[in-house]
Amino acid sequence: MAREAKKNELILRSSGYIYADGSNTLASVFSKRGEKGVNQDCAIVWEKFGCQEDIIFCGIFDGHGPWGHFVAKHVRNSLPSSLLCNWQETLAHIELNTETGLESDKKLQPFNIWKRSYLKTCSEVDQELENQRKIDTFYSGTTGLTIVRQGEDIYVANVGDSRAVLATVSAEGSLVSVQLTIDFKPDLPQEEERIVRSNGRVFCLEDEPGVQRVWLPDEESPGLAMSRAFGDYCIKEYGLVSVPEVTQRRITTRDQFVILATDGVWDVISNQEAVEIVSSVSERPKAARRLVEKAVKAWKKKRPGFAMDDISAICLFFHSSSSK
Repeated sequence: MAREAKKNELILRSSGYIYADGSNTLASVFSKRGEKGVNQDCAIVWEKFGCQEDIIFCGIFDGHGPWGHFVAKHVRNSLPSSLLCNWQETLAHIELNTETGLESDKKLQPFNIWKRSYLKTCSEVDQELENQRKIDTFYSGTTGLTIVRQGEDIYVANVGDSRAVLATVSAEGSLVSVQLTIDFKPDLPQEEERIVRSNGRVFCLEDEPGVQRVWLPDEESPGLAMSRAFGDYCIKEYGLVSVPEVTQRRITTRDQFVILATDGVWDVISNQEAVEIVSSVSERPKAARRLVEKAVKAWKKKRPGFAMDDISAICLFFHSSSSK
């Protein structure tokens, strides 16, 4: 109860919530429902994260399964405040141990603090989901891709197959894309090895050549197209995990912005195309919407006959418009 009260207090004392339909000159957010029913994507941008002027949190979540939209929203609402609590507790713990000589200096690095906080948070959020009585998470789940910008550093944590792509200026002066995350698909060697070792199966259906999915040992279910996710307890014992990959990057004057988007974008838009689309938008608040609209057109052109996926994006800009 005390921890939950602290989380609620942190939310109330913090400013700058932007949901899927909100944008400003720093971050642009947009989401569009696909052709498979309710929109199971959702996103969040939290400025002045933890009342810290130099910290901003961004997250994008792609739900799946019958209750996927509820799972995605629950994780969106729970993960940021849980991360904030764990980050503050980790800082306090390290400071205390350092004073008593029990902690090595390298553990004081911000990356180690954020990584430790993320690992603990994702585990807690996943366990919390399993105990939810109002949401059926047995055959439903969500991916989660989040970024914390603290000063001139960004910390990226990825669970699933959404993707973060950086736009930076090359030595030759052209704007180029740099993929910051791995799409955690079941056929990645290290992912497939873990799943098979846990008695799960990885294969694609005859009518979906090339789309590798995760299956239970003895039945063609649930058929997940990602190898990491929150929820999906029917297959958690068979290789699916909610462990995030956490990475760091120092922002330079060459780095312009980062795009976080669900696989509905990346299925039809390349990294470089996405960077060029966002860069071409003169009004930054409209950048994510333009990217999503371009992805919608690309779906109709490149994947006729296939139901369009939900499509969502966040564009986080690093510098003021005048320095772009």
